[in-house]
Amino acid sequence: MAPMLTIGGRPLPVVGRARMYVCGITPYDTTHLGHAATFVWADVAARVLRHLGVDVEVCRNVTDVDDVLDAAAASSGARPDSFAAVQQFRFDRDMAALGVRRPVHEPRAHNHVGQVVTLAAALLESGAAYLRGGTIWFRGDDVPARAGLDTAAAAELAAEFGHRFDADAEGPADVPLWRAARPGEAAWPSPWGEGRPGWHAECAAMALTTFGPSLDLHAGGADLRFPHHAYESAMAEAVTGVRPFARAWMHVGTVRYEGAKMAKSTGNLVLVSDVLADHPAAALRLLLVDRQWAREWDYEPAGLDAAAARLERLYAVAARGLGETGSAAETVTAALLADLDVPRALDVAEEAGGDAARLVLSMLGLALA
Repeated sequence: MAPMLTIGGRPLPVVGRARMYVCGITPYDTTHLGHAATFVWADVAARVLRHLGVDVEVCRNVTDVDDVLDAAAASSGARPDSFAAVQQFRFDRDMAALGVRRPVHEPRAHNHVGQVVTLAAALLESGAAYLRGGTIWFRGDDVPARAGLDTAAAAELAAEFGHRFDADAEGPADVPLWRAARPGEAAWPSPWGEGRPGWHAECAAMALTTFGPSLDLHAGGADLRFPHHAYESAMAEAVTGVRPFARAWMHVGTVRYEGAKMAKSTGNLVLVSDVLADHPAAALRLLLVDRQWAREWDYEPAGLDAAAARLERLYAVAARGLGETGSAAETVTAALLADLDVPRALDVAEEAGGDAARLVLSMLGLALA
């Protein structure tokens, strides 16, 4: 039987080409370790698929039409587009330092406003959405249940992203596909008046435009599972009739620091650029992936020294001769195919050295300067 990657406990058979969509940044607080963990893990998944001979086509979006971005730009006295461009530059620099391969596609939300209008119009026509006061609302009554959540849990998670029941909506689970513009904010024309796209609709439109009605693997942070990914997939499936929108999901575990999720709102950001001022990029990359990808974890600065020490041991044993490491290299591959079990692969490689160590360094993207 041909080797196959398993994600989330489920096999992901791929024939020839894999369509991978990675939920990218909203460019206003880049790049902290929470961002980095998601994108390094997505890069590892792509590397493992390429090891199987699969042509992996990665699309990583940029959400540059966003209320939070506008607020951050205003507080810094910059235009949103200029502010986003600077943040994007910093992000690209950090990703290059961490060895994250550039995506094949990098759509930006402001270039896909027209596609969001098309999506909203189609869902309005089908009855999956409705118009109220210049805003197109997506009917989301069944979305929480599809995500395995009851109404109360869904409302609590949605509130973390600023979504609360709006008097103009018919139901508490309805979300805007297209929102009527407020005074003083950037807006675009539509059949329903000046407005701007909803967050979930942006990703649905960018993914559909890039890959068509379905994906092989969708990656993103665990905090995006609901509401963002649940509504994105619901919108895509409602407009295309194709289910599932994504054959597999990779929700990377949240990074915590000082007792809370790493986020600008909690003031506990650890920036990649600051870490790389004192530590090798490969050591940070190893720290991010030497664990189960779906698990939440707490960042501790001392972990960087431990990661650097393990990396040096791997480099040392990789210099050994071939010896009897052929079976160990096969075990390394098997571990990475089994839900990206990096800790198991590293343990085997460190013990065996030689081919096994060289293979794990290559597949994990750790052969960095």
